[in-house]
Amino acid sequence: MREKLLRWESVLLLLCIFVFVWGSASTPGFAETDNISFLLLDYTEVALLALALLPIILTGEIDLSVASILGFCSALTGVLWDAGMSFESIVPIVLVAGAVLGSLNATLIVRFALPALAVTIGTLGLYRGLAYVVLGDGAVTGFPDVYRPIATEEIPGTFLPYATLVVLLLGVLVAVVVHYTPVGRSLYAIGLGEQTARFSGIRVQRIKFVLYIVSGILCAIASLVYTLRYNSARADNANGMELIAVAAVLLGGVSIFGGRGTVVGVASALLLMAGLRNVLFLNDVTNEIQNVINGLLLIISVLVPVVANLVRRRRTPAAAAIPGSPPPQETLPDPVGATAAPHGTPEEDQR
Repeated sequence: MREKLLRWESVLLLLCIFVFVWGSASTPGFAETDNISFLLLDYTEVALLALALLPIILTGEIDLSVASILGFCSALTGVLWDAGMSFESIVPIVLVAGAVLGSLNATLIVRFALPALAVTIGTLGLYRGLAYVVLGDGAVTGFPDVYRPIATEEIPGTFLPYATLVVLLLGVLVAVVVHYTPVGRSLYAIGLGEQTARFSGIRVQRIKFVLYIVSGILCAIASLVYTLRYNSARADNANGMELIAVAAVLLGGVSIFGGRGTVVGVASALLLMAGLRNVLFLNDVTNEIQNVINGLLLIISVLVPVVANLVRRRRTPAAAAIPGSPPPQETLPDPVGATAAPHGTPEEDQR
């Protein structure tokens, strides 16, 4: 019971409750349903980018180009719409474009074995530059009113926006794949040790390649939501949003080195950051200060696991030094929360 209470996900949930109680008590209008809807809408695209990053970071890799893919796909949407193409025809083209950009990342990282950090820093600038080449400095507006409610309005009779429902459905899908399928177990295995995973028969390169393609598609979906929500396609849309998404994933307890993390933790971190941003916004805190807070959250999210490991290492020798105490037993990490099955007879184990 104590271990469950001390889990990082539980700490995040308690912090979420604190922020919402504090916001309701100190900020007029925070608890109103219209503001809660705005709060959820405000982090829709960040949540989609975080869902794209989560499986990649679980494998020990990174993708810093997610916001630039969003920007390019938004610019592409604007160009095609300005050329007279119907929005129904634009959507599949944009999704394919996101998949192509993701596959380019995958080719450089997986096929050519280049460092993911260096590659995606390069494609971060490349894709953003291509967005300016495609659309220029201008903006395209006037998107169809029939589709804008998907990104701007709530489900009738509730405070839940349609866009948030899309995020929830995709989040449940990602959670099922990550925590309850062999593919998800492979992600954790790759993050804990790529060579070991490869020797175990896991197709490491194929899985990583697919992850970057899926990431590109999720970024394309985020670009459609962003463009419709602001009714504007620009090359600089979501500029800098990749850092907020990375901060949310790491603050959610996902290890930057891979092999550890949960979807619940990331969802809790997103809710915490959205609530905190909303409180600051209602109190007229400037964007510069909010950026400082986001940077601090990113540092804290990396620092907390390191400090926790140091404390754990110091406590283990101390416990072993107590007379009569049993020696510490090394256990393998259980990132997906599964329990080991009981062993059968020696003959069954040998089979």
